[in-house]
Amino acid sequence: MLNELQERWCSESSWDFSDLKALFLNCTLKKSPEVSHTEGLIRISRAILEKNGVAVESLRPVDYSVATGVYPDMTEHGWETDDWPDIQKKVMAADILVITSPIWLGEKSSICTQVIERLYGNSHELNEHGQYAYYGRVAGCLITGNEDGAKHCSMNILYSLQHLGYVIPPQADAGWLGEAGPGPSYLDDGSGGPENDFTNRNTTFMTWNLLHTARLLKDAGGMPAHGNQRSQWDAGCRFDYPNPDYR
Repeated sequence: MLNELQERWCSESSWDFSDLKALFLNCTLKKSPEVSHTEGLIRISRAILEKNGVAVESLRPVDYSVATGVYPDMTEHGWETDDWPDIQKKVMAADILVITSPIWLGEKSSICTQVIERLYGNSHELNEHGQYAYYGRVAGCLITGNEDGAKHCSMNILYSLQHLGYVIPPQADAGWLGEAGPGPSYLDDGSGGPENDFTNRNTTFMTWNLLHTARLLKDAGGMPAHGNQRSQWDAGCRFDYPNPDYR
């Protein structure tokens, strides 16, 4: 799964990442156990994380009954079933979140859009410091496809995640694009995907940057809570602004 250099970097690491958890949300349109080419790219990043002692889970939201909407639990808004609250618990337990998606018509998948909408539905919640709930966590993304759009999809996903409160490390995305059109996909014989040096390099850098940033945040106790506390803002605090003179 990993090449010689990837294996050596894992074995030579002096950092302890064993208290970290990572979650991959594979926004493929294919239900398990159908082959997901996006899952193939996930395996490289997952292998690096696991060799560094990180507890990793990967799931396909398409396997679940995820309701459409932007509220934490859509059964309170007319839907009979909604598995998102259970997925959200896994999201909140993870120090590292990686959103992955294929490209369709130049865009991330419809499942990926739905996932980000549901993440948004919980973004108003606050942590124990009065900050938005996703503060102190890191995120990245992986993209696969047979058409242009990897950078476009990455920009959209990473912007959305940082807007919700995630920290985005340097070079937090990677992707693989096959020949435009109906050519082989990532895991197909002869695609060259698993051996592609550019993709392997970027996937490796993304994974290590996620690890290092998550370690820094964990050791620091999260994002410093000053000037970014929704609870204090709602209570009338204006942080470093001078108090008004009521004389």
